[in-house]
This record gives sequence, structure tokens and C-alpha cells, in this order.
Amino acid sequence: MAFSSTAAAASTAFVSGHRRRGGACHLLSSSFLIAFPRAAAERRCGAAAAAPRRVGAVTVRAQAAAAGAGKKSVLIVNTNGGGHAVIGFYLAKDLLAAGHAVTVLTVGDEGSDKMKKPPFSRFSELTSAGATTVWGDPADVGAAVGGGASFDVVLDNNGKDLDAVKPVVDWAKAAGVAQFLFVSSAGIYTPSEEPPHVEGDAVKESAGHVGVEKYIAEQFGSWASFRPQYMIGSGNNKDCEEWFFDRIVRGRPVPIPGSGMQVTNISHVRDLASMLALAVESPGAAAGRIFNCVSDRAVTFNGLVKMCAAAAGAQPEILHYDPAAVGVDAKKAFPFRNMHFYAEPRAAKEVLGWRSSTNLPEDLKERFAEYASSGRGQKEMSFDLDDKIIAAA
Repeated sequence: MAFSSTAAAASTAFVSGHRRRGGACHLLSSSFLIAFPRAAAERRCGAAAAAPRRVGAVTVRAQAAAAGAGKKSVLIVNTNGGGHAVIGFYLAKDLLAAGHAVTVLTVGDEGSDKMKKPPFSRFSELTSAGATTVWGDPADVGAAVGGGASFDVVLDNNGKDLDAVKPVVDWAKAAGVAQFLFVSSAGIYTPSEEPPHVEGDAVKESAGHVGVEKYIAEQFGSWASFRPQYMIGSGNNKDCEEWFFDRIVRGRPVPIPGSGMQVTNISHVRDLASMLALAVESPGAAAGRIFNCVSDRAVTFNGLVKMCAAAAGAQPEILHYDPAAVGVDAKKAFPFRNMHFYAEPRAAKEVLGWRSSTNLPEDLKERFAEYASSGRGQKEMSFDLDDKIIAAA
């Protein structure tokens, strides 16, 4: 697909196999040095030709205040399932608190059973703060939001491929929307022998999100894409920490594939929302950029079990196993990828002045309190795959 001249410079993020590091060396965290000593020793700094000058947090926010004295009208096209729905919910709350006008278009029907679950069951928190909530088909955004509606910013937090997102992009462009944002996925990176994933790393060209990112870059001068990983937070309707709590509170072993030293990234959703909100308020800084929408700390699988157990006031029993030897599919037996899967939010820190607030030990205490109050720990549950693993181990 040929890029327009307007988008050519913006599309440098898609050059496979090259990392943007700016003109200076990036210091590696101690946790990274411990986990990946060879990668840390071999990594060399590279100056990207088109890398933008670092903009500090104070500068970015001052620019946002000057340029954004007029509040914006933002449309969030929100998925009706999976883990990403809660991102739109938290972003809407942040934007409303900052004085922006927010409309949330949720895919599907307001009367569906999905809307009885969080975060949708908590949409009154948005409407009471002044948001408009509508339901409909993103293939016909105009009909869903009403013909007279106009927006400065559109965020697609729904589509995973061009078939789903193109109608939203085309409508937004025709409607004169100034900025288009897209929630992509860090899962599109190709596996790397030099973790963590940073913006500019090679991606799977066959991934649907990649095609969307390229198309948006063709259509909009002011666009940005955000690649999240795993997330926690109140209102999330996709199991993450709950998988661990389910076993810990019942005194069951927690089966972990491999050594448990695999490194991943788990962010509180408030971090993801705050990054997106900064892009709305600083469109010039965000324009044409890819952002890893993650926290700035990694965690091992073993570490996550221990943190969840500490939050529950329990001592964990970790059972390591070899999926192939046991005869189970790790994708079905464990909620995370059985590999190092770790991205860093370098671009957001450098370009938007963003800072992470995720504190897993403390955030998990909050999550366990909500888990305990839900009564889930007392419900009957089947652990057939776990039992197979325990028997074989």
C-alpha cells in the first residue's frame, strides 16, 4: 500500500527491524539488566534520523494548556468485550475531569447481556459527569452518533483489522475530525532476542492492527497508535489477576508453565488512559507516533503469583510444569503468553512527558479487596486442566 507524501514521514515507525532510540543512550533498568544481561551488554545506542527532540513533561503540558484552552469534543468508539473496553471507560473519565466533551459509542445493543457487566454497568459514572453514551454499529458511525454531531478527536478502541476500522476512519476524515487515535496491541511485535519491545521494532506484517496503523497514517496528519499489553483495574471484565486469586484463596497450587522467570508487563488501566489523554491534549507531540501503552516495570510469572498471594494474605504454592510433557496447551491452561513478552513505554515518556503510576503490589491489594467483595472466591469452580497438570507433575 503506497503512503501519501503527508504520511511518509509519520510512517517511519513501520520500518521493520530498526529501533528509535533518539540521539542519546537510554539507561536500562536494574530489573532489565538482571533479566537480560547479554542483551544489555550487546545493546548499542543508535540515532534515528527522524527521531524528534525530547519534550519534557512540563513543556508538553504547558503547550497543551496554551493550545488546548478551548476544550475538545472526543468520540470514543468502544469495544463491547475483551480487556480493552475498560480503557475507553477510564479515558472517558479522565477527559471529562479535564473539561472535555465526551461521547462513548459502544458496539452493539444497550439491552444486551454484555451491558450488565462492568465497565458498561458503570456507565452512569460517565453520564453523571456529563458524557453522552450511545450504542450502534461502527460501520455507520454517523447514524449512531446523530447527523449533527461533530468531534475534534476520534479514538477507535474497538477494531482489530482494517475491515472494522476503515469505516470509522473514513467517516472521521469526511467529517473533518482533526485527530485520529487507535488502540492497537503490543502483540503485533515479532518475538525478539533483544527484549524489551520498543517503538520501531519489527512487527508481524500480517497482523490486522498493522494494516490499520498504516491506513490511518495515510489518511490523517494528526494520528497516533497505542499498543497495550496486559492490564488490571476495577471494571475490567477479562481475567488477569483473578485467575491467580481463584487458586490462591482455595489453597490450590498455582500451575506456572516453565521456570516462571518469564518476564511480562502488567499495567493499571489508569496508566493507559492517562497516556491517551495526554495525546488528546498534546496532538502536535503525539502526531505520527507509535506508543507502547504499558507501565515501566516488568514482572515475572513467579513474582506475580507472590504479589497476588501477598495481596490475599496467603502463602502461595507454585507448581512449575512443562506443557509438552504434561500434554496441555499452555494457551488454555495459563492466561499469559508462555514467553518473555515485555514492552517499554519509551516514546510516551520522551514525547508526551508521561509517567507511570502502576504499583503492582499496592494495585493488587485493591483488586483483591474487590475480588473478595464480589463473592467469587466462594463460588464453585472447575479446575480440570489444573488437576491434569497436578496429577502429571
